[in-house]
Amino acid sequence: MNQGSDASDNSPSENTIEWHAGDMPYSTAFGDHYYSRTDGRAECAHVFVNGNDLLQRWSKQRRFTIGELGFGTGLNFVETWRQWQAAPGNKGNLHFVSFERFPLKAADMARALDAWPTLSALSDQLVSAWPDQPSQIVRIAFDENVSLEVHIGDALPSLQAWSGMADAWFLDGFSPARNSQMWSLELMSEIYQHTNAGGSFATYSAAGWVRRNLQAAGFIVEKRPGHTGKRDMSIGRRAR
Repeated sequence: MNQGSDASDNSPSENTIEWHAGDMPYSTAFGDHYYSRTDGRAECAHVFVNGNDLLQRWSKQRRFTIGELGFGTGLNFVETWRQWQAAPGNKGNLHFVSFERFPLKAADMARALDAWPTLSALSDQLVSAWPDQPSQIVRIAFDENVSLEVHIGDALPSLQAWSGMADAWFLDGFSPARNSQMWSLELMSEIYQHTNAGGSFATYSAAGWVRRNLQAAGFIVEKRPGHTGKRDMSIGRRAR
């Protein structure tokens, strides 16, 4: 999780983790939880996998790159990896690229991901490969078909320095009201420039100024029903 009418820059210089309700990670810097308190894994499937229509697209495209704002606990990556493996007849290549300012320690990542035992085989691989002191760009090849690339640092300069293009984006910064920099027009425009023609985005946010920034960047934007307890979410695509 992360101008027009958006809030002023309220980005903190450091972050610490608190644990709520047992093992629910909470960012003290942003005053927000790392994922849905209802079910973060289900939210990932609903918002990001279904919102980007990934299962259908994977069946037609053998090489697929996903970009993400906010790596957090790694839950989105692990759940996407699981669904990629389970996709019928899928033998393609998945490259997952994320941008994260405050990377978690492996132990905190493991504690958060333990909430989903059915993901443990993949979560354990991520945690085992995660460096003790992640910095600059973390690159991990899990097998010949799945690779992860996490850029450590502020999202905008990191994205500007990235030479790649994504087929789909997971926009998962902390709440726009608490982390406005991650939803700025400048950053959304950069996202657009790093999206392939016909590419897409999905986000849990339906904030009006966020949607306007995405539209101003060039995306065709629409609302869809949100995850449990949330009325709306936003999806969109780059037409050309």
